[in-house]
Amino acid sequence: MSLEVSNVVTTVDLEILGSDQFLNTVEKIFDPIGVPIILIDKDTRIRMINQIFADYLGFPKDEVIGKPVLEVDEFSRFPYVFKTKKSEIAWKHKFKNGKTAIVHRIPVLDQNHEVVYGFGMLLFQEIKEFKDIIEKNKLLESALSYAKEQLVQIQGAKYSWENILGTSEKMVRAIYMGRRASQTKSNVLLLGESGTGKELFAHAIHHSSNRSHESFIKVNCAAIPAELLESELFGYMEGAFTGAKKGGKLGKFELANNGTIFLDEIGDMPLAMQAKLLRVLQEKEIERVGGTRTIPVDVRVIAATNKNLEKMVAEGQFREDLFYRLNVMSIEIPPLREREDDAAAIAMKLLDKLSSQLGVYVCHISKNAMDHILRYSWPGNVRELENVLERAINLTDTDTIRTVHLPYNITNSKRSQKLAKGQTLKSILEETEKEVIKNCLEEFNYNKVKVAETLQISRSSLYDKIEKYHLEDSLS
Repeated sequence: MSLEVSNVVTTVDLEILGSDQFLNTVEKIFDPIGVPIILIDKDTRIRMINQIFADYLGFPKDEVIGKPVLEVDEFSRFPYVFKTKKSEIAWKHKFKNGKTAIVHRIPVLDQNHEVVYGFGMLLFQEIKEFKDIIEKNKLLESALSYAKEQLVQIQGAKYSWENILGTSEKMVRAIYMGRRASQTKSNVLLLGESGTGKELFAHAIHHSSNRSHESFIKVNCAAIPAELLESELFGYMEGAFTGAKKGGKLGKFELANNGTIFLDEIGDMPLAMQAKLLRVLQEKEIERVGGTRTIPVDVRVIAATNKNLEKMVAEGQFREDLFYRLNVMSIEIPPLREREDDAAAIAMKLLDKLSSQLGVYVCHISKNAMDHILRYSWPGNVRELENVLERAINLTDTDTIRTVHLPYNITNSKRSQKLAKGQTLKSILEETEKEVIKNCLEEFNYNKVKVAETLQISRSSLYDKIEKYHLEDSLS
């Protein structure tokens, strides 16, 4: 038997693993060991626990064997580990008796990749032990932290093209343009509504460029007050203004030298600042606030906005010369409502990500709920979809998101109720009735008695409608 702590246990021989002889052997090996160890079967019942672990939990060893693990420790995460089939290594865990420890939870899989056992072990029986180790290794920890900071400084892009999903025509075109832009030195202008993924594109362009091992510096032009934006971008000298740091400060452009700077919300940059940015793009040099000399910089600029810059140019709100400097490689990222072919894949990817972050195993979206997701217009785009799915995960008690877990504005949106051309009044009413019954069946977990009571119709009438609208498949 081999245990792989980084992810999932390797396969084992099920016949050997399930034998009493095997369990007796395991107990003889592990019982004398001075490290708390436990073995859980596929039904999450305790099959083996050594004496030191039983003492730690405060139960007689014989009393614990055979009990469901949640009866012994109601906070156990073994049921979740069995569902994900992924190990949890060095997790902080508080037991029912109030003790807190650092633990491993490792699923043991058979040759069919099914869980047969769960192996648990206490790495540190008290958090104090863990803290003592950290204290003794502070120098190493500081060095590691510094190395990580340096790595982020050198290679700051978190996302690559693999993180961007899309098979719809408009998204494929945007990804193609982004990949081509990454191989050039030209400035890039990312256009699109809020929440479409402009920052992901900026990361991916830098990540796949020949500057990928240099700095990737992000600036939100809308989040910095106008009076501070110049010093933030170009830095300042000591004594440049009241409150200036001793020795001055490097600006974002200097930090991004030889790398990439991402100017998000460029449409919110004040006109006076636009003129100074234009000079930097033309002359490839900056001058710190309070400084007297110019500093050469080699920076690739990626700008992004959700505003119509051409309209702003016409209205005198954005400099025309700066617009043309930035608009060398223009990439328009489509909103989610124009990417209907991508919505389902994005929803499932976000569900997997959120489920992992929240520690809740939710891996399915019912067909009815997915239909609403696909029909909704998503004015907030992918960001709004992510928020809706997080809300739904928090509401469900199962591994499936259903219609009842979605907000009312999505299940009852005008687009969700969009009618096909040429529908008759009768077909519209029937479609509405079918949708209401289907939603109600899901809401009450297909309890037809409750559904009939809620809709104030007889059970026989409900059965007739279920048969009429072919909803029998929903009940299986």
